[in-house]
Amino acid sequence: MSAASCLLSEDQFLCSICLDVFTDPVTTSCGHNFCKNCINEHWNSNDQYLCPMCKKVFNTKPELDINTFISEMVSQFRQEAQQKASSSSSEQQAAKPGEVPCDVCTGTKLKALKSCLVCLTSYCETHLEPHLTASRLKRHQLMDPVENLEDRMCMKHDKPLELFCKTDQTCVCMLCSVLDHKTHEFVPLKEEYEGKKAELGKTEAEIQQMIQKRRLKIQEIKHSVDLSNEDADRETAEGVQVFTALMKSVERSLNELIETIEEKQRTTEKQAEDFIKELEQEISELMKRSSEVKQLSNSEDHLHLLQNFLSLKAAPPTKDWTEVSVRPPSYEGTVVRAVTQLEETLSKEMKKLLAEVELKRVQQYAVDVTLDLDTAHPKLILSDDGKQVNHGDVKKNLPDNPERFSDCPCVLGKQSFSSGRFYFEVQVKEKTKWDLGVARESINRKGKITLRPQNGYWTIWLRNGNEYIACNNPSVCLSLKSQPQKVGVFVDYEEGLVSFYDVDAAALIYSFTGCSFTEKLYPYFSPCINDGGTNSAPLIICAVNQTE
Repeated sequence: MSAASCLLSEDQFLCSICLDVFTDPVTTSCGHNFCKNCINEHWNSNDQYLCPMCKKVFNTKPELDINTFISEMVSQFRQEAQQKASSSSSEQQAAKPGEVPCDVCTGTKLKALKSCLVCLTSYCETHLEPHLTASRLKRHQLMDPVENLEDRMCMKHDKPLELFCKTDQTCVCMLCSVLDHKTHEFVPLKEEYEGKKAELGKTEAEIQQMIQKRRLKIQEIKHSVDLSNEDADRETAEGVQVFTALMKSVERSLNELIETIEEKQRTTEKQAEDFIKELEQEISELMKRSSEVKQLSNSEDHLHLLQNFLSLKAAPPTKDWTEVSVRPPSYEGTVVRAVTQLEETLSKEMKKLLAEVELKRVQQYAVDVTLDLDTAHPKLILSDDGKQVNHGDVKKNLPDNPERFSDCPCVLGKQSFSSGRFYFEVQVKEKTKWDLGVARESINRKGKITLRPQNGYWTIWLRNGNEYIACNNPSVCLSLKSQPQKVGVFVDYEEGLVSFYDVDAAALIYSFTGCSFTEKLYPYFSPCINDGGTNSAPLIICAVNQTE
């Protein structure tokens, strides 16, 4: 053990949190070592359980046991360090530049070991001996050697600064307390020192939390940029696919489309770069202040700490980043708008290609939707897997809970959505009546229901086998070239868009635009009544197969 330890340095036994030799060392699952108390305090003061070294996040607070191997090595290291210190203590050294010299030595000034606040003198090991042996001098207050001991004397009374005036927030001597500050409140320097040191510790913890929040904000912004890059790349590829099918007369429109997309992305990246630069600058300032606070907090110099406390107590001014985010630009309809600006050279086949591209784009937001039995009207029959629903004529004896539709043969999906985009497909084959769409959480589910956006419903329906209606205000009759066998429903929450597609024909059926969503949205289904068996086919939630 001894032969091995001599090859190790003190740095290898330092905790990266307290920067001191390990006390009760523990090892995280990612392989990093810390004092047990240090890592527990670090986790208790942060929102996440993550390794301070590699930033690995733990879902739950790890239970750490002392690493006996490292503990034994630290113990051996301490013993050898003490032996080395003991063997070298007899060899006194001359004071080097920057070190405090002994005030008593004549000739070569030796390095001071301690300074006496009563004698206002710094002593080397030899001249310090009386303070360690003489009973009268043992009562003197010793500290690590410092220069300019006269600064610790009251300039007015030439007495040591021993008290802190809480009224005037300044250090004073004993005579000051009875002459100039006699009605003020006093405490010993050490007592005030401990209080201020504790406050600095809180300040340091707050600064570290601010740093961590800003680092997390940088990660959030970078993630937003990555999403924006993906959207931009995908939209550019679709634009190229469409416009390469056109003749040379439309090349100019293709270039304009790509430039528009790239300009949006450049704007997003520039905004993100500015935010990151500002955040990194704040982190730099906070880390600088953290270093200053740590240095002051670790000082054993009472006067120095108190004199610099106010200037370092408060964190430097920073921006509130809570509501700041980089939102990827929406490319909704970019290709369609570009194509509509072209001259009448687009053929029917080109329009078909555009519809396929649009459907393929929304299909990438496909989600897994299942039916919620707790919302289903008592006459509806749901499959065991929650993917099919049809009307059963017979009313089942079910609890009339607040979520259940009481009169209309409707059911909601289990899944709710309050942001982003989502898409699902429903087979309506062989049905003569059906309703499909989305509904907000607070809809009325009891009694008669009117399907309108102002009532929280964005739906289309089929009646009499061939009458398609968009339930807007007012209702819109839809003229479709073919009867859809499978209907796709797409929602862009932030854009306020609900679109319906004929999946097989790759054609847009209808879109609700300019919607204002403020609540959770749920998929909405109604197979309608059986009509004597002519409408007995179920609505079936299908797996989405993206078009090629």
